[in-house]
Amino acid sequence: MGSDDQLPPILSEELLLSVAEELKLPLLQIAREAERGEAVHPALRTIRATADSALRLLDSYALGVRLALEPAELAAESISVSSVLYDTGQQLDALAKQYGVTLELNVAGRFGPVLAHRQGLQAALVSLGAALVEALPAQGGEQLTLQLATHRSRYGIVAGLYADNRLLSAEALRHGRELQRRSRQPLLNLSHTSGAGIFVADTLLTAMRLRLHTSRHHGRYGLGTVLQSSQQIQLV
Repeated sequence: MGSDDQLPPILSEELLLSVAEELKLPLLQIAREAERGEAVHPALRTIRATADSALRLLDSYALGVRLALEPAELAAESISVSSVLYDTGQQLDALAKQYGVTLELNVAGRFGPVLAHRQGLQAALVSLGAALVEALPAQGGEQLTLQLATHRSRYGIVAGLYADNRLLSAEALRHGRELQRRSRQPLLNLSHTSGAGIFVADTLLTAMRLRLHTSRHHGRYGLGTVLQSSQQIQLV
């Protein structure tokens, strides 16, 4: 067999992207059918929220692959972190209600705009938030709260998600990255699922030349990323 007849790699990025796009249509159909029927059958809200969450995860994964394959699409713009966190909370609202998790938005303070690829950043935060929403009930506790917050650190402006969960540690994240390709539950101490949303967020941020890291804010533990302030002049 000549070199021109060699088969492509089984798990190429392009193939996985095609599979993700193929899965989106049936999930969209499930979500919309459930939405139409939930007024009569309230239990369908759970099906809709689950399908919508899975659809967003696939969208985020596909975006991460495209950004990695086409870095030219990564044009940064001046954006408001508060606005991104607000929109993230809106997308997570139905899923959070399904799992009995309360979402809190903490954007106190004036930090000015940051430079980032807005769609990529929001997709990363939504994927991260969905994974944490699904993980929190398994950790126990009477109050399940996930806080979407921004604050200033010595490295820049942090956008993150925080909970009263000591298992959100740098060691757990490092260990999960090591086990990601070898285990179905690489974040076993944190989540009983694959934790795919965390790794999709990790991939998106890496494509944007950012980094997912553990963080602390007001006594809570979380995961987030550091963004650099935009030098754009604000007209007041």
